[in-house]
Amino acid sequence: MANYDVIIIGGGPGGYVCAIRCAQLGLKTACVEGRGALGGTCLNVGCMPSKALLHASHQLHEAETNFAKMGLKGKSPSVDWKQMLAYKDEVVETNTKGIEFLFKKNKVDWIQGWGTIPEAGKVKVGDDIHEAKNIIVATGSESASLPGVEVDEKIVVTSTGALTLNKVPKKLVVIGAGVIGLELGSVYARLGAEVTVIEFLDVITPGMDSEVQKTFQRILKKQGLTFIMGAAVQKTEATKTKAKVTYKLRKDDSEQVIDADAVLVATGRKPYTDGLGLDALGVEMSPRGQVKVGKDWQTNVKGIYAIGDVIDGPMLAHKAEDEGMAVAEQVAGRHGHVNYGVIPGVIYTAPEVANVGETEEGLKDQGRNYKVGKFSFMGNGRAKANFAADGFVKILADKDTDRILGAHIIGPSAGDLIHEICVAMEFGASAEDLALTCHAHPTYSEAVREAALACGDGPIHS
Repeated sequence: MANYDVIIIGGGPGGYVCAIRCAQLGLKTACVEGRGALGGTCLNVGCMPSKALLHASHQLHEAETNFAKMGLKGKSPSVDWKQMLAYKDEVVETNTKGIEFLFKKNKVDWIQGWGTIPEAGKVKVGDDIHEAKNIIVATGSESASLPGVEVDEKIVVTSTGALTLNKVPKKLVVIGAGVIGLELGSVYARLGAEVTVIEFLDVITPGMDSEVQKTFQRILKKQGLTFIMGAAVQKTEATKTKAKVTYKLRKDDSEQVIDADAVLVATGRKPYTDGLGLDALGVEMSPRGQVKVGKDWQTNVKGIYAIGDVIDGPMLAHKAEDEGMAVAEQVAGRHGHVNYGVIPGVIYTAPEVANVGETEEGLKDQGRNYKVGKFSFMGNGRAKANFAADGFVKILADKDTDRILGAHIIGPSAGDLIHEICVAMEFGASAEDLALTCHAHPTYSEAVREAALACGDGPIHS
């Protein structure tokens, strides 16, 4: 039996970041992870491998569509799928080994295996029981299932299986027009697949700014993705090499069937808490299966905390990381804080889509007076030079105080540009503060400044 100040169950972005911060704050720390590699879903079968494939497939798109325009002549590259998967696996291994190194550097013990909590203050892994003054649950999430849809991870796959298909399918059906479905759908579309996205709602990327939704869908259609909106999937039927997807259109209840070589089920994720023993401990859970926590991320059972995808809020790796650092501060007797009003979201398609803070729809519902500053990338010299002028920057500011309330970007490097606005919001900046800040020329970031200028007297290049 080993004694620790803190044991974190789960080695994903929330768990491993929390463990490192706890160790940095002088706490004897262990992290329990049974996957065989640290990094959780994000590094092993989620964020990182999908970004590798997004990057590789985007390079192919550039070679096929834009190289010749720039005077780069030659035969277009062919796709070696096995090599592309090997590249993806190398990216994963490099990152997961990096976390192992950080654990050793910070003297965090990695207890390999699956953890359960037989009672407060104790974590069981295999036959061993370890004691801890504090236990932090960071076990993440798993793909949500659909009735009538049986996943085999070969023909009918989740995001995990979509990263290891044995070949690029000729026809791919994606169930769900959220972040995961659109990212992986765009990968396979660039690689030559005929991609059809079936979505239950009438809009893609639910909860996003409506103007961005419409623009984003229009761009994806131009890239070859087909959308069937307002459709409820009834079932999938798979053979060894093919699948049929049956769906009903909500507008007239008509039943339709579509054939596919592969089906990606991308209908969201749900908290993963199976086997932890939380029910027996009396830990309060929400109707949606989330662990209930207070402002200090502590459950109703003293000494047991939870962070990341298992609790309420957006299922984002960086949200889990922030909570991991904050709860470490709490456990160490300091004050941990997460500003939930400034958590960016990013979709890593091309163009990228990013947002932070309020949407126009949300501000209207609140009855809040606001103004909009908008600037198109068509007016940005760098974007035009790089064949990346689709999209815009939209900044929402309070009409009376000019304080920035939110921002929505669709365009090149949107996932990086959004953080300028995040920092501004964290400091309570006004749109004028952003507009008066010198931005290097020529950069994509000038579009952000122009949108801020549009909140005042108007942009220069529009």
